Amino acid sequence: MPYIPTQNAWNGEADCRTCSVRGSVLFAGLQQNDFDLIHQPIDDIAVPAQGRVYHVHEPGARVFTLRSGLVKLVQYLPDGSQRIVRLLRGNDVLGLEALLGQPYQHDAIALTAVELCAIPREVVAVLAREQPALHTELLKRWQQALSDADVWLTELSTGTARARVARLLLRLAGPRPVEAFRLLGREDIGAMLGLTPETVSRTVAELRRQKLLREQGAGLFTVDAPALRRIADGG
Repeated sequence: MPYIPTQNAWNGEADCRTCSVRGSVLFAGLQQNDFDLIHQPIDDIAVPAQGRVYHVHEPGARVFTLRSGLVKLVQYLPDGSQRIVRLLRGNDVLGLEALLGQPYQHDAIALTAVELCAIPREVVAVLAREQPALHTELLKRWQQALSDADVWLTELSTGTARARVARLLLRLAGPRPVEAFRLLGREDIGAMLGLTPETVSRTVAELRRQKLLREQGAGLFTVDAPALRRIADGG
């Protein structure tokens, strides 16, 4: 699987002052004069599907805000198999461990083509010291990461295969299930839920036969959210 170094993607100081998604990402609370404290470039990064944003154990030099697309965080088990421990989407922050001077704890791999902002950890540290709003936002991001980890442990790793798949589909569909989303491959779903690809295939096929998962074309799907919630709750 290719690793896409940031300098080989696109590289150049991002215009954070006028960024169209600034209000929903890490720098939302900053004022115009706060950007005068930034003395290192914040790069706009494009990573194709299946490209790596960073490697596990790589020195954590930058924090990333995900502007669009999906990224999976992967850990590897002693037998060589992998588990997907979190799924990140637009506006999420990844690589927060870099702020503690730690290496990255996962492989961060793009599930779709993604766009990110790569922020040197020194930039975040300076701004967090000078701007309480950013410090508060960082604490919120840490808490969100912990909450997401709890969800993966309690919702996506327990229960029947049917219930786990239903919970994942609801998360992929998001708060507006009438909007189409891209269904992940059976290997990725299996790595998220602790299921074999064969079990995933059978479960997804059954949900499609029951019209609880409906293909809209080009790999996009919608769900019957009320019915899936009943399955997710064990009904």
